[in-house]
Amino acid sequence: LAVGLAITLLPGGARASREGTPYTGTAGDLRMLRSALDAEQGEADLQRLRADRAEAILGLAKQHDVSADLAETIYDEAQRAGIEPALAFEMVRLESRFNPRAVSGVGAIGLAQVMPRTATFYDSTVTRDDLFDPATNLRIGFQFFRDLLERYDYDLRTALLAYNRGPGRVGSILARGGNPANGYASRILEGLALPKGPTPP
Repeated sequence: LAVGLAITLLPGGARASREGTPYTGTAGDLRMLRSALDAEQGEADLQRLRADRAEAILGLAKQHDVSADLAETIYDEAQRAGIEPALAFEMVRLESRFNPRAVSGVGAIGLAQVMPRTATFYDSTVTRDDLFDPATNLRIGFQFFRDLLERYDYDLRTALLAYNRGPGRVGSILARGGNPANGYASRILEGLALPKGPTPP
């Protein structure tokens, strides 16, 4: 151990050091030892989480043939919004083919194809040019999608359709008893090992 002394229990509850000699330290010493052990465990857990994150990012970068930097941005913004990263990657793939300069025929911009009016709803200071910045674009796009998930009670398919077609249009179709499906949600879900019905928060 990185700390100097490991404590064990002897028969009858007496404490001993690793070498087997009785431990006669104070309660304060024990608290310091426990704190050191907890800190060491915390650092090990942190290193493990960092390694898991790096492995996930590199795996997604390879799977989608994008740079590690772009994969890291997508991954971190998805995590920040509470969205499964694999789902976020599928959305970006279908929306923009991972092109941060993409502009649609109706004016949607960037990786997540965010409409400028949607962006200003979430951040009044964001300009059209700001939406070409990957982190800004993904932050707003993923927050919008997260809000749609909540709006539709975590019905993933409906939330995806609303993201693609607009919640107003999807709501209007549903209100008429119609089916708003256009293939968008199916194309994303087919690439995922995720359930196709409602998902829990």
